[in-house]
Amino acid sequence: MTEKALAVDAWEALFRAQVSVLRTLSAEFPTSEISFTEYDVLFNLSRAPERRMRIRDLIPHLLLSQPSVSRLIDRLTARQLVDKLPDATDARGTIVALRPEGYELFKRVAVIHADAIARRVGTRLTPDELAELTALCQRLRD
Repeated sequence: MTEKALAVDAWEALFRAQVSVLRTLSAEFPTSEISFTEYDVLFNLSRAPERRMRIRDLIPHLLLSQPSVSRLIDRLTARQLVDKLPDATDARGTIVALRPEGYELFKRVAVIHADAIARRVGTRLTPDELAELTALCQRLRD
């Protein structure tokens, strides 16, 4: 098998695994208070310094287009889970800040969601395999 064919097979396996796991986790998502995609925004903001990010810095972390992210942020703002603030360093930019209410919701959902991830991913791979998978995926992202 050529290196090209190996790369294509590896990509197919990775892509299909990701789709399968995502479908399962979406189906088992533990709340109707927020969607899986809204949770992803809260997750990324929870890990950011001061729980805030510029929208343009948040977009690469999400699996949505820029207009979709803007609409999603507007919905989260209307529900008072995040605030949209002007960027003091760039008059054209907008900062999204996780409100305490949003952070509390995120933490409550994250505990249950982490259990589902552990069942779907953690029980299928050994700790060494999980560490290797994490390292390999990080290399692909870099």
